[in-house]
Amino acid sequence: MAQSPNSLSSGSVRSAAELNERIRALWTRAGGSLTAQERAEYELLVVEWATAIRGEVVTAA
Repeated sequence: MAQSPNSLSSGSVRSAAELNERIRALWTRAGGSLTAQERAEYELLVVEWATAIRGEVVTAA
């Protein structure tokens, strides 16, 4: 799977809140209908968001 041009290099970590904001902004820009490229970016953001959520839950525990 190709990386989005907006993806950070490995080792950089974004918070779940920041990722959630990027996901919301993507949907707002797209007007609720994603192109194939936007869908790929969305999928990468959701995977990164899920990883961040898991990391934040483990850290909080």
